[in-house]
Amino acid sequence: MPTSQEPIEAVSQRLDKFLSEQLSYASSLGPEAEMLTRSGASALRGGKRLRARFCLTGFAAVGVAGDVPDEAPLAVATSLEIFHAAALVHDDLVDNSDTRRGQPAAHRALQQGHRDAAWTGDSDAFGRSGAILLGDLLVAWSDDLLEEGLALSPASAAATRRAYAQMRRDVTIGQFLDVAEESAYTAYPDDSHAERALRVASYKSARYSIQQPLLIGASLAGADEAQHDALSRFGHDVGMAFQLRDDVLGVFGDTAVTGKPVGDDLREGKRTVLVAYAREALPESERLRVDALLGDPGLDADQIADLQRVIVDTGALERLERLISGYAHTADGALEGAPLRVDAVSELRALAHAATQRTA
Repeated sequence: MPTSQEPIEAVSQRLDKFLSEQLSYASSLGPEAEMLTRSGASALRGGKRLRARFCLTGFAAVGVAGDVPDEAPLAVATSLEIFHAAALVHDDLVDNSDTRRGQPAAHRALQQGHRDAAWTGDSDAFGRSGAILLGDLLVAWSDDLLEEGLALSPASAAATRRAYAQMRRDVTIGQFLDVAEESAYTAYPDDSHAERALRVASYKSARYSIQQPLLIGASLAGADEAQHDALSRFGHDVGMAFQLRDDVLGVFGDTAVTGKPVGDDLREGKRTVLVAYAREALPESERLRVDALLGDPGLDADQIADLQRVIVDTGALERLERLISGYAHTADGALEGAPLRVDAVSELRALAHAATQRTA
């Protein structure tokens, strides 16, 4: 298995090999099939391979159970990156986002491809339809690579497959909860919004981004109940801190770091914990003014700055930072005395810091 210094490179190499095979196949089906496949390759470009790294470290934390080839954990970890790309393609479509990682979002790139080819019909509709199908193709690719890895490790295949399926169910429900909250929040008392936003954070991101990749890797290595429990508790709390940090970046982040315009979450009307905390501290008249601004895709720089000031002045940002620190602290405690390999525990702590502070 790749060392802790090598996972990004190893996963990238495995992706390149897989994509080369897919492009070779698509080329025999004609230029349109090749167009879709190249869009898939573009969606997989960049990123920090965080899910793959947690998966590989979860595998290492348990230790190899039986004769599992190095290729098995690498294939499974790489499949997570493909599934993540599928989620991002669909997420950008749902949010009507223009960019991803500083490049045009998949549906925007497909729209432009339609225009450049001077095809007939509505290029916007083509881009949306193409992105739905691209996301589906990426999910199929992730299954292909997952099964390739599990074929190399049949003893742990069933447990790994169950963990993977749980991840797919949870993130799909979580994404819908996120979409629904932008409309449903008015049906619930203001003092319940933060708790509801935490539920979204758990299912949309914390489990999917950190906890379940860890458990998928651990399951592949044959984790016992105690190991599974420690990694589950650690992974969920790191995942919560990770998503809450993402909420901060969605309002205050630098475009050069996030690949998204400043304040994009405000334009999209995301009902995050940060927004809930700010609203709780506002008088009703000011709360209504903030609600009127949130979700307006035409918010200008001054309006974004105004909402940022509200979030800071209400103490919402400081309160969220304390919550992030609390999750990071309890996550670290879950590793104390856990029956895990010592070197892997050190790597888990380093990854947790990188995830929650966005330093790697």
